Order: sequence, then C-alpha cells, then structure tokens
Amino acid sequence: MNKKEIEVVSKSGFTLIEIMLVVVIMGILAGVVMVNVKGQGDKARINATRSSISAINTAVNLYETQTSRLPTTLDDLCSGIDGMPPLLKKVQLNDAWGTPFTYSKKGEYEFEIRSAAKDMAMNTDDDITN
Repeated sequence: MNKKEIEVVSKSGFTLIEIMLVVVIMGILAGVVMVNVKGQGDKARINATRSSISAINTAVNLYETQTSRLPTTLDDLCSGIDGMPPLLKKVQLNDAWGTPFTYSKKGEYEFEIRSAAKDMAMNTDDDITN
C-alpha cells in the first residue's frame, strides 16, 4: 500500500465519539418508548376483561330468554339448551389474567359477573364487574 491508500483506509470508519453519540441517542429513544409502552398491557387486559364480561352478560340474558330463568352457574352457559349449541366456550369464563369470573344472582332477574382483575383477589378495589 502506498501512502495515499493508507490515508483513505484510516479515514474511513467512525470515531469513538460518533459511536458513543449514536449509542446515547438510541438509549434515549429506547427510554422514551419504554415510558410510553409501560402500562399499556394492563389497559389492554382491562379492556379485554370488560369485553368478556359483556359477552357473558349477553349469554346470561339469552339463557334467561330461552329458559325463563337465570343460569345457576356460568357452566350452564357452556352446555347446549334443548339441542342448541352452547352459548359460550369454557375458556371464555376466565378473565385476561386467567382467573375465573364469578357469577352471583342478586335477585330473580339480576346478577353480577365479577373479575378479580390484576391482583387476582375478589372483592378488592380493582375488581371489574358488569
């Protein structure tokens, strides 16, 4: 190699400062993304659980329309009525955290569907109901 080729080789590439600057910028961007994304998982689970409760609520009302009574348990919704297909599948009886919903009658035609939500303990402040 002659002197001109050596100068070209030594001038190509990045300096340590340039590399450090890129790493710092990537770190800042990663931090901003993490702050914006953090907590979105819980919001998504809450919305999914609300949607599930709404679907169960609809199935309970349909069951009541077909049988003139509320179901005894949510499992009643997973078996067919008079040869009809089931209103729900068994896997639909769990919230987004994997905890089973609870169902209780509050009167002849009133009922409550409850999710334990994030803390997985019933009758706490974070529970989700219909």
